Amino acid sequence: MNQQQPTVDAYVQLFDRYGDDLGSLYRAPDDDRYALLFEQVVQLLVKPSAFNLSLPVEFRNAAIRYRDGDPATLAHLRDPANRHFMLCDLHDLVLLKGGLALKRRGSHK
Repeated sequence: MNQQQPTVDAYVQLFDRYGDDLGSLYRAPDDDRYALLFEQVVQLLVKPSAFNLSLPVEFRNAAIRYRDGDPATLAHLRDPANRHFMLCDLHDLVLLKGGLALKRRGSHK
């Protein structure tokens, strides 16, 4: 198992593509504007890494169930508001787990 990828840096770079105000993403309109971001986050979350193991298991399990097509998870995450809420929580957690320090140093680009 490669313990190096994905790192906090991978998440910061991904979230940065969508702007600085992702903390309020859960209030975004219920459209598919962030659907690609959600799919990309799922792809990161299902990969084994030391950083992913530092995240709450609920994020990783939801991503795995979503990837695997679990009907209940797909139904829940079909609602953009639920996807936005998950992305917002993960974004905040990534910032707390080193992402904010990376952004301040500018070393994530």
